[in-house]
Parts: sequence; C-alpha cells; structure tokens
Amino acid sequence: MEKRDSMKNPVTKSGFVAMIGRPNVGKSTLMNQLIGQKIAITSNKPQTTRNRIQTVYTDPDRGQIVFLDTPGIHQAKNKLGQYMVGVAERSMKDVDLILWLIEPDTRVGGGDRHILKELEQIQIPVFLVINKIDMVKKEKILAVIDTYRGEYDFDEILPVCARSGDGCKDLIESIFSRLPQGPMFYDEDTVTDQPMRQIAAEIIREKALYALDKEVPHGIAVAMDVMKRRPGRELWDIEATIICERESHKGIIIGKRGAMLKRIGSDARYELERMLSSKVNLRLFVKVKENWRDSDFLIRNFGYRREDEQ
Repeated sequence: MEKRDSMKNPVTKSGFVAMIGRPNVGKSTLMNQLIGQKIAITSNKPQTTRNRIQTVYTDPDRGQIVFLDTPGIHQAKNKLGQYMVGVAERSMKDVDLILWLIEPDTRVGGGDRHILKELEQIQIPVFLVINKIDMVKKEKILAVIDTYRGEYDFDEILPVCARSGDGCKDLIESIFSRLPQGPMFYDEDTVTDQPMRQIAAEIIREKALYALDKEVPHGIAVAMDVMKRRPGRELWDIEATIICERESHKGIIIGKRGAMLKRIGSDARYELERMLSSKVNLRLFVKVKENWRDSDFLIRNFGYRREDEQ
C-alpha cells in the first residue's frame, strides 16, 4: 500500500485507529461494516483473525481513518497464539486512537483485566465500543456502561451493532473528532494493505471455519500454491493447500468421498468469484504438518508476516 503525497489536502484529519478486544467480540465484522466492504474474514470461532489487517476509510471532505484489526487477546497456548497476542498488544502502542470492543456483559473477566492493565501503560485516547447491542435490552447496556466506567476513564463509550451498522455513523463521527489534522496517508481508492493472495487464502480458511467443527479449525492454515489469471480469459486458476496438524483432522476436512472438501471449495469459489469478478477454477488439497503452530518457520511460511512482529 503506497503512501500518497503528504503535501496534498493538508486541512483534512487523518490517523491510525487500532481495534482490540478478546476473541469473537466482532472486531472484523465492525471493520468490514465501517469501510463498507468485506476485507477481514469472520466466523463465530475464536482466533479467526490471526494477522493485523489494515484498512482505509476515506471521506474526501473530512479525511482518512486507517483501521488496524488485530487478533483477539487471549491466553496463548502455542507460538501462533503468542504471535497473535503480540501483534495485538504492539498495535496499541503506535496509533492515534484505540477502540476496545466488548460484548454487553457486566462481568469483567480475566481477559478484560489483562486488556485494562495494558491500557494503563499507554497515553492514547481510548473508546469503549459495546458491540452486539441487538442481543440485549437497553437496561443491560446501561448497566455495562456503569460497570466499565468504574474500571477506566474512557474518552467515549459508544454502543453499536456491527452486524446491522446501528451506531456506526456516530462512531465514525467520534473518531474524526479525536484525530489530529493532517494529510491523507493513502490514495482515496485504497482500501487495504492485504495482498490479493492473502485475502484469497483467508476466504478459503473462513469457509473451512464455518464448515468444520470443534478443534479442527484452530489447527488449520491455508497456503496459496497457485493464483494466476489465464491470458485472454475471464478465468483465474487457484490452487491452495489446507494445512492441518493430525491425520485424523485430514480425514475430517476431506470428508466421506471428499464431500467436506467439496463443500469448502464450493463456498470459497462463490466468494472468490465475487471478489475477482471472474470465474474461478479452484483446486484444494489437504496436508498434515504436525504441530505447525509451534514452528516459527511454518508460522511465517503460512502468511503470518514478519513485519507484524516488529
């Protein structure tokens, strides 16, 4: 993602905004909603987001918000988990504003306490964003606000529903009110820093997350082997390998007579064709790499980027 000329549009506001929170609170869904298109994959499984994903919201009249969607902060059980938590925590230290997403629950758990401890060490404005407000009554939301007000001096507390977009316009207004004046960082048509191959791999992983159950999704990665457009045709050839940690998992991913792998491939092909505005010839394979989540080499090889560790 190339930066634009910093001398242009000097009267606008611009800044970097990190989204943090425990796993499965809706960070990726909210980011997709705010920028108006799907970039980050979503599912109801923990650890869906593994990399820091950067997207750009541009308002020609007001400026630019660069969102950083981070992995959920959790108790790491392997090197991949340590990598994910490290990415999230480092993202909090070099931004202009932090959005801490929570669910409408008055119980402040251990994961929330850990985040509060991290926030106490930084001098950056923090918004508490209460997501999934469609799931509870208004009285419960007010109780959540009272609970968290007693835990931290938030700059603002905003209820939203990332799925429907309720409250998102107010959130954007509040973000712009806190950002410093400055030029836009990126061209107005820039939406994300994610390479197309990475987005395609994540789409395949998302479809596997939805199709599979229990512990298998936590132990899968997707490696892109081939992604190329056929010359002179509206057709992409894509070959990808789903990596799992056990032979028993491989059998589950393939399914009886290949039915599960066909389902994952069919669902992924549909979304890939929408993204590429073209037909897609998709071939999926499955390989076993035991304990890959504890291998530094394989973690990086499967797309969890070295630059995110800095």
